[in-house]
Amino acid sequence: MSTTTTLTTIKHFINGVETAGSGDRSQPVYNPATGAVTAELRLANRADLDATVAAAKAAAEKWGDFSLARRTAVLFKFRELVAAHVDELAALVTAEHGKVISDAKGAIGRGLEVIEFACGIPTLLKGDYSDQVSTGIDVFSFREPLGVVAGITPFNFPVMVPLWMAPMAIATGNAFILKPSERAPSASILLARLWKQAGLPDGVFQVLHGDKETVDGLLTHPDVDGISFVGSTPIARYVHETATRHGKRVQALGGAKNHAIIMPDADLDNAADHLAAAAFGSAGERCMAISVAVAVGEAAELLVKKVEERALAVKVKNGTEPDAEMGPVITPASKERIVRIVTEAEAAGAAMVVDGRDLVVPGHEDGFWVGPTVIDHVKTGMSAYTEEIFGPVLVVVRVEDLDEGIRLINANPYGNGTAIFTSSGANARKFQRSVTVGMVGINVPLPVPVAYHSFGGWKASLFGDKHIYGPEGVSFYTRGKVVTSRWPEPTHASGASYNFPSN
Repeated sequence: MSTTTTLTTIKHFINGVETAGSGDRSQPVYNPATGAVTAELRLANRADLDATVAAAKAAAEKWGDFSLARRTAVLFKFRELVAAHVDELAALVTAEHGKVISDAKGAIGRGLEVIEFACGIPTLLKGDYSDQVSTGIDVFSFREPLGVVAGITPFNFPVMVPLWMAPMAIATGNAFILKPSERAPSASILLARLWKQAGLPDGVFQVLHGDKETVDGLLTHPDVDGISFVGSTPIARYVHETATRHGKRVQALGGAKNHAIIMPDADLDNAADHLAAAAFGSAGERCMAISVAVAVGEAAELLVKKVEERALAVKVKNGTEPDAEMGPVITPASKERIVRIVTEAEAAGAAMVVDGRDLVVPGHEDGFWVGPTVIDHVKTGMSAYTEEIFGPVLVVVRVEDLDEGIRLINANPYGNGTAIFTSSGANARKFQRSVTVGMVGINVPLPVPVAYHSFGGWKASLFGDKHIYGPEGVSFYTRGKVVTSRWPEPTHASGASYNFPSN
């Protein structure tokens, strides 16, 4: 007797309603731990895109006029709903991304911090006032929403990155369209339901699933005013160039090749613990992963040995298992690419310290697995150094001193995050002032700023001039207006002049 499995259909969320849309295309969604297809994702067509943007435009005009008190009431309620649904959100992330449940929950926690920051929007939007700048004339400034903004988000943080964008955009009075990754789309629909339950008017937060066709539609649509993007550097560059050419404000965060310098004076056990967690956590699929350990002088031999011990001890399992520390990578293509780069490094003369290419997880033989991998004596010309691997691979580059390490980092085209492990305040201060990188950690391996600062890198890791969330997020989703005001007494002469006005 045969049985038929009915797949879940993941729909769009347009103007307050879950809908399959009018498009006739779809694609499968996988569980990377098992390799099984778990759902069918509806992909938008142009009519779906136009309907979504039209709903957002109409909603933005009303939402932007809502009082700050009414906006913050929705944000506070949304914050409580997200906190109450952390377990459900994390389970959706693990099922489609593969990361372990504890990591998924931790990322959602960082998203909650941004919601909490956005709840302070009445203070964040306060303008300036200058009295009597000229006789009887005052000047004041304030910020207004852009209108319709879109967020194009990556597979590796299906909840956290949308929460880095949407609460800031919505708090500042915009309507927000989320185009999540096709690989991990389910959590976005739950977020949409929670926004609606929090009292957000229809059309202010919408979810539109799609591929490049949908992305290009958002980048070029005349009624979309701003684009936020997080993803790889080639796509970030494309998003920035295309959207700015069409007159939009853009923040496009790209990839990374994050280095951590380990000084001989560092606590090497502490450094090795953090390097392993930063390299192998989330299977290395995060733009803030440490993928290059820069071992200085005599620190190298002992450090590599300690990292090897920790890499071999990582529990690689289905992310739903309570003791799992690392899950699979996202797709078979991702696994093939990681394996190719590791193999190229080995062929070029690098030393394989821990080799995760042939990892098999019992009971999950069809999953997309790569084990923790450590490669020593990597040279800067190798693809393992030049490419963002986006997998659980830590390469070790050896240098003679701190100055050489800083030169190495500054020569790299990326400038997202970096770290130093040292017990010397002088070394730390020199490092933080000298590296051309946007986010710096001192004995902190993943220097992701808290919500009331802003997140973003330099060089090929950021296109546009505004970082995400925090004060720069407020600035990005708004534009300034300055008013010069004069209220003369009716009995006074106008004082008009053909000269440029002064005092």
